[in-house]
Amino acid sequence: QVQLVESGGGLVQAGGSLRLSCAASGSTFSDYAIGWFRQAPGKEREFVAAITISERGNNTYYADSVNGRFTLSRDNAKNTVYLQSNNLKPEDTAVYYCAADLAIPRTLARSYFMRRWNYDYWGQGTQVTVSS
Repeated sequence: QVQLVESGGGLVQAGGSLRLSCAASGSTFSDYAIGWFRQAPGKEREFVAAITISERGNNTYYADSVNGRFTLSRDNAKNTVYLQSNNLKPEDTAVYYCAADLAIPRTLARSYFMRRWNYDYWGQGTQVTVSS
């Protein structure tokens, strides 16, 4: 079992920044990924970014809509992944969820991490609101 807790959401003006956190607890695994998704009212949950934590290397993947504005990082000692979100836009407004994939494939590709059904555990979400 893995528990995920997101934090760091809030209200920010367009052009501002937020740092979202995803703290993981519970079972430990050697090869896994943490993904971030978001869901705006009336829309499908969509991929934002993902980071792999693996002996094969740590890779990051981003949606085209956030590439260059959002950055993933992690703190191993705290079992926490961060999503630094800069130059926020009103269209970034959504509930942001982190998720854990405990069985990443040998061949890694962004398309794999974009599929929300590949993730095993989800957090409760944190609201991000960007005003214009």
